[in-house]
Amino acid sequence: MSSVSLTEPTNEAFADIKEELAAEAAADVTKKKLGVFFWICASWIVLVTALAITANLLPLHDPTLGNYNWPQNGGPSWNNWLGTDDLYRDILSRLIYGARISLIVGFGGALLGLVIGGIPAMFSAYRRGRVDTILNTGSYIFLAFPALVAVIAIVSFWKPSNVWKITLIIGVFGAPLIFRIVRAATLSYATRDFVLAAKALGASDSRILAREILPNIMPTIISFFLIAVATIIVLEGTLAFLGLSVSPPTPSWGNMLNEGSQLLVGAKGQTNVWLVIFPATAMFLLLFSLNVIADKLRAYFDVTEIKL
Repeated sequence: MSSVSLTEPTNEAFADIKEELAAEAAADVTKKKLGVFFWICASWIVLVTALAITANLLPLHDPTLGNYNWPQNGGPSWNNWLGTDDLYRDILSRLIYGARISLIVGFGGALLGLVIGGIPAMFSAYRRGRVDTILNTGSYIFLAFPALVAVIAIVSFWKPSNVWKITLIIGVFGAPLIFRIVRAATLSYATRDFVLAAKALGASDSRILAREILPNIMPTIISFFLIAVATIIVLEGTLAFLGLSVSPPTPSWGNMLNEGSQLLVGAKGQTNVWLVIFPATAMFLLLFSLNVIADKLRAYFDVTEIKL
């Protein structure tokens, strides 16, 4: 009677192992792909940015002046692809020029907050000590204040409002939150073996931060940066809706929604749904794309998967 050795794996066992390894490899490949949806969202952001930058070079109508030969509150037509508003102005032109305000405030405010809060956070988390305690406590104090109320109050008193003042105010109030994110990410790497090895070899603090720690926390910074951009764009739209952003007739998506909301309910004896639909759709697609890209990049560059 023949017997099977228990110490030697059978062909079926080898086949099962190969299938498991192949499944894990396929899962890793799939996990590392950004996907088509990512590139669609990225393409939309690039398109909006390119249109906003090159608006002066495009054959667009003047966004601040109306043409009385066009219908008032007209719908989409050959001459006005997205229609006109109650002052006979072209909605498409105002939508493209208005994107400039959202992009400048969104990316500018997030970048300013990253500079003010991110750089000190790296040095603070790496060096620790009294400076870290003071900055950490200060960030908690700033975060205790309702940022939205504070921004609205400052913008209301600091007249006249313009895009640079709004960017500065939002960037400053966003810095404490960015400080917390960057500090936490830096702390997770400050005592790793490769950092200690670089320190033992005599590397300076600035070199360790720039060459060893920063590349590892960049995925976290980029992901949070894009989410911050989306949040700031919403905040600027809120300020514009309240009449606290750039002054008319300068177009922005927020003040277009403010004007359209009045016409949506017939407050002026007129109705124009297009003045709400198009700015709201453009803002929604931009915010949605930013959040999708941030989430995809976080999963793609997951810090827990980095092999040190």
